[in-house]
Amino acid sequence: MLMPKVNRVAIYENLFKEGVIVAKKDFYSPKHPELESVPNLHVIKACQSLKSRGYVKEQFAWRHYYWYLTNEGIQYLRDYLHLPPEIVPATLKRQPRTETARPKPRVIEGRGTERGGPPSDGQRQEYRRGPGGPDKKGDAGAGATQDFQFKGGFGRGRSQPPQ
Repeated sequence: MLMPKVNRVAIYENLFKEGVIVAKKDFYSPKHPELESVPNLHVIKACQSLKSRGYVKEQFAWRHYYWYLTNEGIQYLRDYLHLPPEIVPATLKRQPRTETARPKPRVIEGRGTERGGPPSDGQRQEYRRGPGGPDKKGDAGAGATQDFQFKGGFGRGRSQPPQ
């Protein structure tokens, strides 16, 4: 599709900076939500062109296109935009980890942990049963109770008179 080079460069710069670009499937929208000066149709067609050359990977869900840069696409946009190799998309930058984000589990009674982990010997003894208790096998199965009562099923003929 014919489009001004200014629009194509703006689309490519945003795609390279973020590493991903999103566009709603609305071909008549006068402007893209992130790129105010570029029509949504130009974003869709420019990314379709990059997809056909294998420079982006496309996902489509809920009337939105999602395009992700591939390694070949990063190299192509570096050459097209004349960028040095030190500049990388935001998707390839490492996020600094904070130590307060997830507390480490505490150890209780030697080797067991508060959540998860193998239980300690003291915790195992709590689950074991001592001798005695109800006879589960004797209370279940055929012949466990001698009080059988046969009542009619639902909708199977006329009920019998009471005895």
